[in-house]
Amino acid sequence: MTGADAGRRFTVMSREWCHLCHDLVAALQPIAAEAGWQIEVIDVDLHPELEERWGEWVPVLLHGEHELCHYHLDAGAVRAYCSGFPLESRA
Repeated sequence: MTGADAGRRFTVMSREWCHLCHDLVAALQPIAAEAGWQIEVIDVDLHPELEERWGEWVPVLLHGEHELCHYHLDAGAVRAYCSGFPLESRA
């Protein structure tokens, strides 16, 4: 899925047992809400091909194939990235 195909949806590559993953999602939620974006969390341990690709990089925040940050949320970078989508409806 490319960035354009991803619409207004963040994808977080995560692990259920990973406290950094939970922290990143919790910090992302208010930013996603204010920007009108959805959050999809994918547990890489349930998908061998994703675990192979992302391994120890989780949590990873993506928009399509575009990596926004990993390990910790870069709120400034995410807000700046979201501001690049001003013509899309928040509906």
